[in-house]
Amino acid sequence: MSATSPEQICHLFKQYMAEGDIEALLSIYDPEAVFLNQSGETKQGRQGLRGELAPFASAKAIFDFSIKQIIQSGDIALMHTRWTVSSPQPISMFAIEVARRQPDGTWCWLIGDPFTVGRQTTA
Repeated sequence: MSATSPEQICHLFKQYMAEGDIEALLSIYDPEAVFLNQSGETKQGRQGLRGELAPFASAKAIFDFSIKQIIQSGDIALMHTRWTVSSPQPISMFAIEVARRQPDGTWCWLIGDPFTVGRQTTA
């Protein structure tokens, strides 16, 4: 299943993660996806994301999303969400994601910063 709206990406992420389906999970990311992990390292492409997401998928982690705002311009959407995960340890964070409409009309995450608030940065 593919996301037909930016909001649906969050629903599919939650579903695929709970099922432990890493391939389906990676399919909701654009092939050119860029992801900033908790350490501030940039991971690129679906293969780069695999290492970040696979431990959660193998644990069938339970995620929940509260979409705070979506600002859309044409084929691009800026998403502000609050997400929580209950395992392996409880985490609750704010995230900023950019979604892009694909040529077939579906939506995928293109840029993700799931640890927006709370990440330690260097000045």
